[in-house]
Amino acid sequence: MRTVSSLPHAVREEEHRWIPMRDGVRLAARIWRPAYSELEPVPAILEIIPYRQRDLTARRDSIHHPYFAGHGYAGIRVDLRGSGESEGVLTDEYLEEELSDAVDVLAWLAEQPWCTGRAGMMGISWGGFNALQVAALRPPGLDAIVTASSTDDRYADDVHYMGGCLLSDNLSWASTMFAYNSSPPEPAVVGDRWRDMWQARLARSGLWLEEWLHHQRRDDYWQHGSICEDYTAIKCPVLAVSGWADGYSNSVFRLLEHLDVPRKGLIGPWSHKYPHLGEPGPAIGFLQELVRWWDHWLKDVDNDVMDDPMLRIWMQETVPPFTAYEERPGRWVGEPSWPSPHLHSTVHALQRNRIARSGETVDSEELTIESPLSVGQYAGKWCSYNAPPDLPYDQREEDGGSLVFDTDEFADRCEILGAPLVELDIAATRPVAMVAVRLSDVAPDGRATRISYGLLNLTHRDSHAEPEPLVPGKRYQVSVWLNGMAQALPPGHRLRVSISTSYWPLAWPPPEPVRLSVFTGSSRLVLPVRPTRESDDVSMRPFDEPEGAEPIPVTQLQPGDERWTVSRDLVRYESSLEVVKDLGVVRLDDIDLEVTRRAYERYSWVGDDFGSVCGETEWRIGFERGDWEASTVTRTVLSSTATEFHLRAELDAYEGDQRVASYNWNCTVPRDHV
Repeated sequence: MRTVSSLPHAVREEEHRWIPMRDGVRLAARIWRPAYSELEPVPAILEIIPYRQRDLTARRDSIHHPYFAGHGYAGIRVDLRGSGESEGVLTDEYLEEELSDAVDVLAWLAEQPWCTGRAGMMGISWGGFNALQVAALRPPGLDAIVTASSTDDRYADDVHYMGGCLLSDNLSWASTMFAYNSSPPEPAVVGDRWRDMWQARLARSGLWLEEWLHHQRRDDYWQHGSICEDYTAIKCPVLAVSGWADGYSNSVFRLLEHLDVPRKGLIGPWSHKYPHLGEPGPAIGFLQELVRWWDHWLKDVDNDVMDDPMLRIWMQETVPPFTAYEERPGRWVGEPSWPSPHLHSTVHALQRNRIARSGETVDSEELTIESPLSVGQYAGKWCSYNAPPDLPYDQREEDGGSLVFDTDEFADRCEILGAPLVELDIAATRPVAMVAVRLSDVAPDGRATRISYGLLNLTHRDSHAEPEPLVPGKRYQVSVWLNGMAQALPPGHRLRVSISTSYWPLAWPPPEPVRLSVFTGSSRLVLPVRPTRESDDVSMRPFDEPEGAEPIPVTQLQPGDERWTVSRDLVRYESSLEVVKDLGVVRLDDIDLEVTRRAYERYSWVGDDFGSVCGETEWRIGFERGDWEASTVTRTVLSSTATEFHLRAELDAYEGDQRVASYNWNCTVPRDHV
């Protein structure tokens, strides 16, 4: 990313500002705005998230909010109630209280003499979620939003559940928020009451994972905040953004299809990052795109931002399987609307070891599979959060425990855009079962790169709200939607469908081993095919190179560590996946604050004992300046039997070496068709 040393307008930064809520609680904000806004008001751009604007997101925030200010906007970064230096306690995601607070912040902004009363909301992940959710409330003055790496459906397409299957990221994400929620506010901002505020958070924030496990089906809990319940509630323009290595790309397609407002979609090769910081590359000049977006919708500038295709996506070229890419080869293509009029579906029946040509008739045959628990070791993360080695590895490591179907070698280039569908005619030996379906690009040398996948808890075959057990031996027709994708397959390559009965540790396995029957002929693959168009490369305005404001200075005092280790003990048959993400110790030079963050995750099992699967996490996070030193250690362990989930957690807080608080949880949650 290119650092812009000189912006069009001088920027004034207000390092800390209290914003009062209707109940008297105050939220902590940092504000950047053009110096001329004292005399000439400007629109505001709000980002309100729980990730601590004074320290943990300070460097990222310093790249884009001052950039907006230098282009004639007030950039406002607010910590949610109970996070960072904001007062109160944060007890869950996307509560009514959170959304009401955002509406209050927007109203406060409209009253400021330096604000025109017009505002936009933006954010990645949590901030992308609440931008959509607040837009659905239609508060006065919210004229447009940008939602990156978010979802319109909190149950079916979020970090918690996928296809009705419990994701291990549910544990991982809960552990992240467990650590963040237990972190103290800054004495330099809140004064001597920091300790009382901290103790309130430690005592009252709670164990979010327990709450999430109590909602294993789609119910009112998940419907809240899922704007797919009523797309018509959103009346302002929406720019929806994600990346193929992200877990949230599917929502871009749905938002374009179902919203009835001016809207644009953008999907690049990136992981869970803003596109100007995008990894894998290429990153783009996303901040320039946002300035154009805000100029049009917040300043009524008659620019060409809406002349671009409704959807711009990175059509990815074939690559060898690898767990981390610096760049993904490909090209930008555009579609005028979604669903696109340019796509057509091809239908391919499955037969033993083969995917038939479109229109080819295939005889019926029963094929069976009972996958070992090791299938899934090389699946990577559900969401690549910042492009460490967490992408899927060579799928040949997984295919030995799966039913595998290959196409013939492609004679011509084939481009796929959208969500593939696998329709299965199946039967199972147990009342609770799951199916994982992977789609891979197989090179002439045999290496298999996963390009999409989908999961389905078969008790959810008809409804996520009202799951029903299977009747063992009975045949069912089920549909498994795979994640949306954009992939070009060159001549000589093959497409592979792999079907397994478990996918651990990406998803929690069923209560007991299951043998699945798949009947050929009546099982099929449906591919959304996009004809290659010569106009793709010349019909769109190219993106600028990525740029941003000068980031705040940060000094690495102790190096970090990043590991992703798969192991198997052939004496005790214990296998594990261990993940270490240690950011070391960094100093925020402008406020002389040292920050330590280390996360450890371990997912283990023994042989094919479904009762042995276990997920463990430990987070250490600390803050230090002079004589002030505060830290927390959080530990979470999730295991299960055939009928229950068992959850244990610990939270210890320290001032220096002295432990000042300790909390323990030990709870059991019944399995509900999972």
